[in-house]
Amino acid sequence: MQMPEPDQQIIARRESICAALAKLVPAGSVVSSKEGRRAYDADGLSAYRQLPMAVILPETVEQLAAVMKYCHAEGIKVVPRGAGTSLSGGALPLADAVLIGLGKFNRILEIDYANRCVVAQPGVTNLAITHAVQDHGFYYAPDPSSQIACSVGGNVAENSGGVHCLKYGLTTNNLLGIELVTIEGDVLRLGGKHLDSGDYDLMGVMTGSEGLLGIVSEVTLRILQKPATQRALLVGFDDTGAAATAVGDVIGAGIIPAGMEMMDGLAINAAEDFVHAGYPRDAAALIIVELDGPEVEVNALIDRVAGIMNKAGASSIKISTSEEERNLFWAGRKSAFPAVGRISPDYLCMDGTIPRRRLPDMMVLMATLSQKYGLRVANVFHAGDGNLHPLILFDANQPGELQRAEDFGADILRGCVEMGGVLTGEHGVGVEKRDLMPIQFTEDDMKQQQRLKCAFDANQLLNPGKVFPHLHRCAELGRLHVHKGKMPFPDLPRF
Repeated sequence: MQMPEPDQQIIARRESICAALAKLVPAGSVVSSKEGRRAYDADGLSAYRQLPMAVILPETVEQLAAVMKYCHAEGIKVVPRGAGTSLSGGALPLADAVLIGLGKFNRILEIDYANRCVVAQPGVTNLAITHAVQDHGFYYAPDPSSQIACSVGGNVAENSGGVHCLKYGLTTNNLLGIELVTIEGDVLRLGGKHLDSGDYDLMGVMTGSEGLLGIVSEVTLRILQKPATQRALLVGFDDTGAAATAVGDVIGAGIIPAGMEMMDGLAINAAEDFVHAGYPRDAAALIIVELDGPEVEVNALIDRVAGIMNKAGASSIKISTSEEERNLFWAGRKSAFPAVGRISPDYLCMDGTIPRRRLPDMMVLMATLSQKYGLRVANVFHAGDGNLHPLILFDANQPGELQRAEDFGADILRGCVEMGGVLTGEHGVGVEKRDLMPIQFTEDDMKQQQRLKCAFDANQLLNPGKVFPHLHRCAELGRLHVHKGKMPFPDLPRF
């Protein structure tokens, strides 16, 4: 009997899996055609593409649990995907994995003003949370630049931040509870509407776990009352080093702005061409500082911050006089990524974090690396908390430019760690930074992290190939705790 060709075997396996999955979800919720799968072949890190074996789009937690249970029983790898805005390849498919899209989990389930929280499905967009509660004077604080498109489930997976995370924290600081589905198909609830879960902080473990431990099926988010007054300063500097120093001067003075962002000359002019926000085109660097709170307090802080900026060498200062003007200041910053896309065929959006005091050193390093690799870089920083988002401009159609851009980015991240920072602030490790993990973590560090993964996913079926450059077998990691067959605590009774 003639054996089928390898391609025929793959097609037959896909058809068999899709047929089984189709019994678990409504009609039309399994995507198996090449054209249909093409829509899911990349996330925001579009330099890497791979067709998934199949795509499944469940609509309820019961369907999601059934799909996970089937995949676990059959040993099928699973890649979770939210809105697909990840910039680290966290939702990059695998050729031998089922991609589970959560786009149909798109409803706000409850708004509880008494407990100041919103219960939502993971496919709800970040900005939709604020839109749902703003008529009652509330908002959701974490606001990544992609908030109009990114989903709150993905925000949990990557622990996303935004321009206001300096004062109000990242996703983890605004997350009260989650419902998750394990690879075995169990549905777990962690936290709730209360402020402290009172047990092991498994919710903290899940936040930022990049889809390696479970799939979030529901979130409970803290909402805040809108401040009485919000005003912003638009501050230009002729020297990027002076601007970077001014950031630390503000924090050192005991002032915690709602947000403090920095842009360099290339980003300033790209954003101004795109939005016409009134940015100073001749400035080498721009800082946006927002103060919020009672009107008297905000007005006093505005004067103090202006004084600090002048002392640091500011070349221009503009203070918002209306809500429309304040929003326009931020519109330029929030549009920086698409604005830069208008001046370059391609760019890599990096993500690393350094101590604030090292911002001047990082600006020098950026300029040096730009010369070394012959590529422009537009800098957009969450300067207040040291989270960097350099945009490395390149043309993928030019031989070698993508590789140079990636090498440029790797050197930036190495610099972050050497300056006392970390590899990622909010985009996650994914595949982009996977091979750089040994720069920050020792082998023992990574083995301990993998032991945690093994506790949730012993067969390593959830989002494999992400985060860890070398994945150990769970049995191998388990043996590291056993010494010559003896119990690690021989004085304790065995049950």
